[in-house]
Amino acid sequence: MQKILIVGSGDVARRILSRLMLHARCCRVFALLRDAGRRAGWRAAGAVPLLADLDERASLSRLAGVADVLVHLAPPPGQGESDTRTRHLLAALSKAASLPRCLIYVSTTGVYGDCAGAVIDETRRLNPESPRAGRRVDAERRVRDWGARQGVRVCIIRAPGIYAADRLPLDRLQNALPALVDRDDVFTNHIHADDLAAACLAAIRHGRANRTYNAVDDSVLKMGDYFDQVADAFALPRPPRLARDALRAVVSPMQWSFMRESRRIGNQRLKNELKLRLAYPTIAAGLADARSRRNVC
Repeated sequence: MQKILIVGSGDVARRILSRLMLHARCCRVFALLRDAGRRAGWRAAGAVPLLADLDERASLSRLAGVADVLVHLAPPPGQGESDTRTRHLLAALSKAASLPRCLIYVSTTGVYGDCAGAVIDETRRLNPESPRAGRRVDAERRVRDWGARQGVRVCIIRAPGIYAADRLPLDRLQNALPALVDRDDVFTNHIHADDLAAACLAAIRHGRANRTYNAVDDSVLKMGDYFDQVADAFALPRPPRLARDALRAVVSPMQWSFMRESRRIGNQRLKNELKLRLAYPTIAAGLADARSRRNVC
């Protein structure tokens, strides 16, 4: 029976767990939780909860030797130049007599920085332009180096904007927050949360050692066009459009960091090497599903 440890107990982690429970006789799933109040919910869903905190290094000793496979979904801390959480996790794992044979780390496509709308793939030089993206680059390097030293197969999955029926910018549209005019707008990339969960499991089965995969769908959209599609799908007003300088003056620095970077990311490795068939290959497909779910509710 394969033992799988999920670190980072958010929405995508629950979707991974749901898929694994379809084959519950073949695997045992452990979930790292910081909040004891969430233990019952995860246990009911089929996981074995392990209480620990990536920010408290001493609490991680119980993780050593637990798993054959580790899926690392936890984000870095909100400040600093390095990902101390990943550093603590790897240090704890290293103390075990037996190490995981495979580690899947979910990073972000933000590590590429602004590519001025260019078509890119996993060979693109990393150019993080925000402290947040810099911490992700640090985490990627740490897991790569650790895997090479320890003989553990490490796969990195870079995810863009994650969406699902309950992860859409409806509040943004209802509040009439602006988007960029077309001439200033940026290309953006997306992945449905279910497809990201499937990509993590596909990497366990098919991922190559020290290999990176862009988990993006087939859509080629500018950010404003994405907002327009969501608005049309849910009968909401399309967002007003502003020129670049005007928009920058009315959004937060964090929002602007997302809205200023433009890139079109290819997904051939995802399809060819991980053999993943996207359930939602386009935003239109994902929105149709979201709309149908809302109608059922």
